[in-house]
Amino acid sequence: MGNGRNPLRTSAVGAVSATLIAAAGLGLAPAAQAADSSGGVRFVDISGDGGTTLKANVVTPAGADGTRAYPLIVLPTSWGLPQVEYLAQAQKLANSGYVVVSYNVRGFWQSGGEIDVAGPRDTADVSKVIDWALANTPADARKVGVAGVSYGAGISLLAAAHDKRIKAVAALSGWADLTTSIYSGRTEHVQAAALLDGVGHITGHPSAETQQVFKDFFGSNLSKEQDLIDWGKKRSPETHVDQLDKNGPAVFMANTWGDTIFSANQYAKFYEELTGPKRLEFRPGDHATAEITGLFGLPNDVWTDTGRWFDHYLAGKDNGIDREQPVQLKSRSTGGYEGYPDWKSVGAASRKIALEGTTRIHTNVDSGADGGIIFLSSILDQLTRIPPMASIPLLPRYWTAVWQSEKSTGVQRVRGTVKLHTTVTGTKESGTFIAYLYDVGPLGIGKLVSNAPYTFHGRTPGEPFGVDLDLFSTAYDVPAGHRLAVVVDTVDPLYIEHNPSGAQLTFSSPEHDPSYVSVPLREQ
Repeated sequence: MGNGRNPLRTSAVGAVSATLIAAAGLGLAPAAQAADSSGGVRFVDISGDGGTTLKANVVTPAGADGTRAYPLIVLPTSWGLPQVEYLAQAQKLANSGYVVVSYNVRGFWQSGGEIDVAGPRDTADVSKVIDWALANTPADARKVGVAGVSYGAGISLLAAAHDKRIKAVAALSGWADLTTSIYSGRTEHVQAAALLDGVGHITGHPSAETQQVFKDFFGSNLSKEQDLIDWGKKRSPETHVDQLDKNGPAVFMANTWGDTIFSANQYAKFYEELTGPKRLEFRPGDHATAEITGLFGLPNDVWTDTGRWFDHYLAGKDNGIDREQPVQLKSRSTGGYEGYPDWKSVGAASRKIALEGTTRIHTNVDSGADGGIIFLSSILDQLTRIPPMASIPLLPRYWTAVWQSEKSTGVQRVRGTVKLHTTVTGTKESGTFIAYLYDVGPLGIGKLVSNAPYTFHGRTPGEPFGVDLDLFSTAYDVPAGHRLAVVVDTVDPLYIEHNPSGAQLTFSSPEHDPSYVSVPLREQ
């Protein structure tokens, strides 16, 4: 953090927040209708942590008369969405024999309190909702599950680390490391944070602490960096992974390759740290777009597997999900699923692209290579397989560094995390660069495979230093005859950059420490 620029914050808040709210509103009618038609939904008030009123709804199986107990599923809502968010899925779960309690997390819509951003009060609220459900519904205390999308996913994982009664979790489009999610490579993800901040103010009541955190984040206040990191760690399931492993719930996690709020990397890393029953799924799309059709009650792979997960680990059904390959991926380029025994097997092979020579670039100008626009670009990729593109030959070398591989003789199935290693020399003590990997066709048009930002502070001008950077994990098939291109520039609308005016960056490949990009590939 430092004296960074804050481009597009206002437009990101206005345009993207409005889009999200409108989409949520459009989704409520069919969901509410599906639940109301069953006659099994009740709207109730639940006393959360400290007596805060949480607005909730309860859906019970048809014919429940108190003579038997049913597995319980608790659904905390997503950031900025009302309590009816899950009604269509709640009804489906109730039809399958579950008591379902969905509630509006504190600080949003009609629920009381202030937005705590998955803090201790949010975690305690889940336990209070479980207490209420066990006392007021035919719920089985031995069979408790929690699930949610986005904000609800993170809260569900945190709650499972703190409440031993939770036996199964479905965390959809959530986070494991909150700090890494919006501050990877010491670079502020400005569009993502602006979306969260804007929606929070529109639909809820941010606490004074929450407002100060966003203020320090957008202000790139370097003196507050450690405070912000510590704040994020308290709200990160990864910080509590030992306790989660000790409690041993069955954890199902699903996300998208293009999630511009919670990247795939942090979920994959967290998955490897879990020791209990677990499953990881990645699909094309952006934040929560893979789950959205299910909120309308339409067929949806994510929600189908969520139901199967609970059926096995809560209801005790032998449906085979425990015998399937636990890592399931869908490539951005193909329609089928691929199964793997673990995450490290995803990119078992690799290809190194040497970043030879010495290249100096100037800063402060967007070269035309960028990661796209939050939501819009990844949704377009999800629906049409058209990712952000750039003409690689026309990228201005004054502001970009470009390296290209030879043409491939066969299809290159990129799977996993691309890793960059290079040596950087800056003319100022701070700086930012963004690395991109492109699939380049015969006409020189590059389709974005992955990217990631990197920021440094406190470096001695003119003194080289090594950089290791993980690009965002992905699954993408590069056609035969295409090249892979590594592009580096210094401005991207997705991020706040920290390049002082007139700064220059030099990328070199010392003989004793050559620069390269390692591309993980699926074994043929």
